[in-house]
Amino acid sequence: MNQFPNNSKIYDLEERTALFGENIIKLCQKIRQDVITKPLIHQCIRSGTSIGANYMEANGASSKKDFKNKIYICKKESQETKHWLRMFTICAIDQKDTIQKLWKECQELTLIFSKIVSSMK
Repeated sequence: MNQFPNNSKIYDLEERTALFGENIIKLCQKIRQDVITKPLIHQCIRSGTSIGANYMEANGASSKKDFKNKIYICKKESQETKHWLRMFTICAIDQKDTIQKLWKECQELTLIFSKIVSSMK
């Protein structure tokens, strides 16, 4: 996984979500593909990289309503990615440490996006 300087967190969500997507791709490249893992890999890459893409769209939103909708999609994609990471714990046991780190980061992103959405009400 990409490390931040001095193991600090990046508070720039654009960079943080991009790094998360990159790390999802790196994880998925390491997982042996078979009849079980292939669809999981596909789904995890789609949802895991979509978080950053939707955050970029939110930053370019045309209205407050559009921004809120895109942030809500970021939250939903984060939640979905946590599900696929959990499934990997069964079929990619050799990647357990990386999966746990990514799940934790994904949980933090979910909480951040949840807070953004709830503060806009």
